Amino acid sequence: MSNRARANLAVLLSGSGRTLDNLIEHIDRGQLDAKIAVVVGSRECLGVEKAKAVGLPAMVCDGGINADELDRICDEYSIDWVVLAGYLKLVPITDRVRGRVINIHPALLPDFGGKGMHGMHVHRAVLEAARRGEIAETGCTVHFADDEFDQGKIIEQRRCPVSTDDSVEQIAALVFDLECECLPSALAQVFKSC
Repeated sequence: MSNRARANLAVLLSGSGRTLDNLIEHIDRGQLDAKIAVVVGSRECLGVEKAKAVGLPAMVCDGGINADELDRICDEYSIDWVVLAGYLKLVPITDRVRGRVINIHPALLPDFGGKGMHGMHVHRAVLEAARRGEIAETGCTVHFADDEFDQGKIIEQRRCPVSTDDSVEQIAALVFDLECECLPSALAQVFKSC
């Protein structure tokens, strides 16, 4: 990894690219000292289209990126950090990227994580737990990714109350607002620590 001041990012995604939009906004406003060098989709999706529309190099690794592809892309684009922005596949943690892959998860890990726990699946599980009286809050978690879904060391979390009267869509909107603050904040912390 390089030691230049501005962090070079590879953003991996599988969906609409809302988190990519958020990162671009923070970078453009000077609130995150980074450059998105490449965007990789696990499938053709709106996020890949958005990246291309704003002139970012973008590609699709159908079904998910493998270890050789990840290392090649990171070398080709001089990547410092891999950011998982709604990427629904398990990323191979190679020696090239170990300790350099960061994920945003729409719940307070270690709860509501693991394979298949993404997007609305998470928010439904949170609402059901709230209605059973098991929890009173939700939020988001930024963490280092490792060889298992949602198991790496936590960098930062943001929290908000959850009500039994909330809809799944309301919870999703509240949590996404937190994600928009939490991911850039966590990335800035990690960049400073290296």
